[in-house]
Amino acid sequence: MSWPAWSELWFLAPTLALLAGILALAPLGAQVLRRGVVFIDLAVAQAAAAAALWASGLGVAHDHGPGGQALAAALGALLCAALVAQLARRWPQQREALIGLVYVAGASLAMLGARLDPHGREQWLQLLAADVLWAGWPQVGLMAACAALMLLVRGLWPALLGRDAFFYPLFAVLTSLVVPVLGLFLVFVTLIAPALWMQAGWPLWRAALAAALVAALGLWASWQFDGPSGACVALALALWGGLSALLKAAGSERR
Repeated sequence: MSWPAWSELWFLAPTLALLAGILALAPLGAQVLRRGVVFIDLAVAQAAAAAALWASGLGVAHDHGPGGQALAAALGALLCAALVAQLARRWPQQREALIGLVYVAGASLAMLGARLDPHGREQWLQLLAADVLWAGWPQVGLMAACAALMLLVRGLWPALLGRDAFFYPLFAVLTSLVVPVLGLFLVFVTLIAPALWMQAGWPLWRAALAAALVAALGLWASWQFDGPSGACVALALALWGGLSALLKAAGSERR
């Protein structure tokens, strides 16, 4: 029995990229739920996308290459995370409503930025729902580095995640790195769905493994039915994340 050719294992790269993304984002998602700032991921990811689109539209990306656009995305995410931290601290009762407004403002800026580039609309759609089915090994390496950083922090200095001064910048930087690979919708559901299962009592490894299997199922459905991979994976993870409510309800009834 011969091993399959490397070219036949193309499905492995997007699956590993998704698994690494889950390991990088799920612990942050748990912190998001604990803080009660669920919309932060949408707001920060949208700010990163808006900054990247404006950098492309104004020619920054052309002058400085992909690094210029990535730097713009990171700066946009950091500024948005700082704003969200201030809103959550000063107006805790209205924080979700205010963060929702920040998200809408970011989305509006992204739409305006997309108009500056002839290919802006395509870039905008890619940032919303990336075609993760075609993620390659460079993307896997980037996502693996993000996951390694997150697991290192969680394993050696877990208390840092509870400090706003560390959590918000880390969240912004990681989000700006993964949005181009996964897209905004998939980043949101990758943060929240595993975190909901962790909130229901699952350890990180079980939630991450289950999320990876669900994501792989979404990828398979995308390939099988010729659908957009980002949307298919996001839908699968959203449905799976919603099932966590049934687990919590069943646990409550036993008590």
